[in-house]
Amino acid sequence: MSGYKGNGAKAILVVVYGNRAYEDTLRELQDYLTARDFDCTAAVAAIAEHSIMRQFASGRPNDSDKKQLAEFSRQIISKISQNAPREPLKLAGNYPYKDYNGVPLKPKAGKSCTKCGLCAKMCPVAAIPADDPQKTDNSICISCMRCVSICPAKARKLNALMLKVALKGLEKACSTRKENELFI
Repeated sequence: MSGYKGNGAKAILVVVYGNRAYEDTLRELQDYLTARDFDCTAAVAAIAEHSIMRQFASGRPNDSDKKQLAEFSRQIISKISQNAPREPLKLAGNYPYKDYNGVPLKPKAGKSCTKCGLCAKMCPVAAIPADDPQKTDNSICISCMRCVSICPAKARKLNALMLKVALKGLEKACSTRKENELFI
């Protein structure tokens, strides 16, 4: 995206997170796009089921969330149609941004892997080699769990012990219900 030039185009910033925290993500995205001459018109941090610990934010977005987001989209359309002057959004976050060191939980293929290659085909960062889908390149895996959710043989899993440790660490941060955060 470093070659993108906005030429004043309006941008809606969207992050989705699993009821823990989105930290500096919106602010960093706004800074990145503003530096490339995009007009960051609105932003949303939306809640969805946690990608690793599905018990957190289970069933989200729910009907109430969907109604809120639909109303927010109407507000965005109204703002855009009014041709309001550019104003920086006041977003949560820190500068300098918090260092991100990745998630230590990386899914692996077990013995039931049929080598169908669906996980490799659908991995958003190509961390699973098409010629050997039982492997995962941990240096580029973003722990999105897409491979786990789409595996027809249910062969891709996380290390059970590491998962239990991570669950203990996330329980406090994720147990309190979070709401969508909307900025316009």
